[in-house]
Amino acid sequence: MRAADAPVVVTSIKPIHSLVSAIMQGVGEPELIVDGAASPHTYSLKPSNARALQEAKVVFWTGPGLEAFLEKPLEALGSDASVVELDNAPGLVKLPFREGGAFEPHDDGVHEAAGSGHDDGHGHGDKHAHHEEHEHEHGAFDTHLWLDPMNAKAMAAVITTTLVAADPANALTYQANAKALDDRLTALDKEIAATVAPVKDKPFVVFHDAYQYFEHRYGIRVAGSITVSPETIPGAERVSEIHRKVGELGATCVFAEPQFEPRLVKVVIEGTSAKSGVLDPEAATLKAGPDLYFTLMRGIADSMKACLSSA
Repeated sequence: MRAADAPVVVTSIKPIHSLVSAIMQGVGEPELIVDGAASPHTYSLKPSNARALQEAKVVFWTGPGLEAFLEKPLEALGSDASVVELDNAPGLVKLPFREGGAFEPHDDGVHEAAGSGHDDGHGHGDKHAHHEEHEHEHGAFDTHLWLDPMNAKAMAAVITTTLVAADPANALTYQANAKALDDRLTALDKEIAATVAPVKDKPFVVFHDAYQYFEHRYGIRVAGSITVSPETIPGAERVSEIHRKVGELGATCVFAEPQFEPRLVKVVIEGTSAKSGVLDPEAATLKAGPDLYFTLMRGIADSMKACLSSA
């Protein structure tokens, strides 16, 4: 239940909701717009979502690059609401959007230029994606920012500052929760690095190219993706191309996602030595709450280790 004096806080997607929930524990619970197995890529605002936005004192979203459906509703909000675009958080590592398809193994030099040094506290270019680029699904940079715990820390810092300003009466609780969250994220980062270390040199293929931040943080190898966007089914020629690439690159595993057609993965790995697994980058199968972020990140690491170890 929300405390009587707590501000109405609305969040866009589950990973952001999880970070905000952790910081608000003991004060109130934020509202979540994209709930259940829904995807921000294809979401349509519901009347209940619109009502929540109208009542909100604070709204947290990643930005129009991922949640384009929120851009106009947020512009229509009254001036009373504080709208925070977390893809502008200071200290974020932001990587350029990577064109989908059977891309070659990445060159570390390119990634270093795109944004290295997770703990240096400085921004990494592309701070403000141009609005005219938003028709490209991901804008000027890859928007799955939360898949690096250091980015989660950067977003949590902005969330905390915003909540303290909006609700100074509960500032001490927010700050104490934020410190505990930061410590948990530090421990999670070390845990994931240890989990994936034994398999990080094994190449794999993903259904949706959403894992660049995870790859970059932990030095793992991705060989390619089956489709550019989650709502586009690849044609026979594209599937054949990926099938060939899986064989050529010796990819040990092909990962689908819960909401996508597993038959495609079966076609891609047929006749190769690759195994199949499932990753859930947007937490479609997870219950919203303060622990979701940790369950999400551990789930990706554990799935990668399990599939790549068995291949």
